[in-house]
Amino acid sequence: MSAWNFADVYEAVAARVPDAPCQIQGDRVITWAQFDSRTNRLAADMIEAGLTKQSKVAAYLFNCPEYLETYVAAFKGGFAPVNTNYRYGPEEVTYLFDNADAEAVVFHATFVPLVEGIRPNLPGVRRWYCVADGSHAVPTWAVDYASVVDGPNPGSTRGPWGRSPDDLLLLYTGGTTGMPKGVMWRQDDLFNVIGSGGNAVLGIPPAASIEELAGRLDPSERNIVLMSACPLMHGTGQFSSLIALNAGGAVVTLPSRSFDVGELLHEVERNRVEALIIVGQAFAGPILDDLESNPGRYDLSSLRMISSSGVMWSQENKQGLLKHIPQVVLFDSFGSSEAVGMGGSISAAGAATETAKFQLGPTCAVFTEDGRRVTPGSGERGLVAVGGFIPLGYYGDEAKTAQTFRIFEGQRWSVPGDWAEVLADGTLVLLGRGSVCINTGGEKVFPEEVEEALKRHSSVRDAVAVGIPDQRFGETICAVVEAAPGATPTLEELNAHVKASLAPYKAPRHLVVVDTIGRAPNGKVDYKRLKSVALERLGVGS
Repeated sequence: MSAWNFADVYEAVAARVPDAPCQIQGDRVITWAQFDSRTNRLAADMIEAGLTKQSKVAAYLFNCPEYLETYVAAFKGGFAPVNTNYRYGPEEVTYLFDNADAEAVVFHATFVPLVEGIRPNLPGVRRWYCVADGSHAVPTWAVDYASVVDGPNPGSTRGPWGRSPDDLLLLYTGGTTGMPKGVMWRQDDLFNVIGSGGNAVLGIPPAASIEELAGRLDPSERNIVLMSACPLMHGTGQFSSLIALNAGGAVVTLPSRSFDVGELLHEVERNRVEALIIVGQAFAGPILDDLESNPGRYDLSSLRMISSSGVMWSQENKQGLLKHIPQVVLFDSFGSSEAVGMGGSISAAGAATETAKFQLGPTCAVFTEDGRRVTPGSGERGLVAVGGFIPLGYYGDEAKTAQTFRIFEGQRWSVPGDWAEVLADGTLVLLGRGSVCINTGGEKVFPEEVEEALKRHSSVRDAVAVGIPDQRFGETICAVVEAAPGATPTLEELNAHVKASLAPYKAPRHLVVVDTIGRAPNGKVDYKRLKSVALERLGVGS
């Protein structure tokens, strides 16, 4: 069995199908040969800039071809790519770049004002690459990305330290204190856990070697075309796109930066997309609404799979989609940044799986907190754990690593904190996070950071943030506030206040004012009680 490195795989693919499309965005089509050349040139520039073995390279970009180019250039140079949530505010972006020890940052020009403000606090960044997008001029302190990647292919680029299956990809995700933490994936582990060059849902088997993988590709035939409608900055879009590239396919990204369901469906039709990647109800709801309102408008006959991960996707929606796209398979994946392949459900015409019910993944189990395996059908609840190919831990954080990556039955498991029950037939019924994490549109929001922002407002004496059920986003944020004496806080001012320091999706969309938060002597709050109060006041069912 091979020890995998993504850069080696993609160079073999480019040599086999040089003229096949690799990335598509609107009218832009980048072939595999062009992709290979552009990533070689970017990797060479990073080496020239002084990056060394496993230096961190941050992608601070909206969906675009440059996103995956940045990642693959990092792979080629023996560096570690790092995702950046483009919704983050200055404090969060600064924290992430500093925490990751970023030495190169590739960013869209629209972020020039923010980056200019934080650069003095990030002396470790050796090179800033600006991707022009018409919003701002490329600043003098940055390198024009296009000027680096355009030109003749210098050939396979690697540093004197070479490449290794132990080279890392860092996937930053929300932390229990609100600040993100970097999940460290070895390339070999990640390649194996996302299918080893295959795709089980589409019937593509794993490959045993790079030679076998490349040998499957026929330059005269079309390979898989996948659209990541969700952000590449998240694991769902990112890992799904890597799966398509592993199979010599093409990755389609949408031209617009805001979600437009009509554009999405037109691009699926125009590019004959076979696999569509979404994030649950936030995408699937508007898609079904458009199909219901415009029957027959789109030719979606190319679609073979719609895949989702990270947020609720209802049975009712799945059934509706299958009426309009009967040939498609719907794959609802249960996993996280730390634990890929925890479980999944597959729905096809005539049989849509119930919401929140999954089949356990082959390396997945459920354990009680003291490490006993939960017996299927026992009614006992436990923590979902996944073994096999799992991350090394969190970058620079041994304490959080020890909390999540635990030893059960003499084996190392990733235990992100999801509680579940296992039915007698092996079906997994998700019960939710043991924490009070709020999941809004696939974004994880931890109440503590919202609460701290709220409490900095002059009209707020104390505050708690809770999740309110929402048909489209899964949950939205409600601020439960104890007002300062004589003050009358409003939703509008608190929403704007939170947005001034945190990402907009972390701002409250609802406000409930209470006489007292009712903290215990140790400072803890009863989130369950306060959530019930909020639901009752807002007239929303739990």
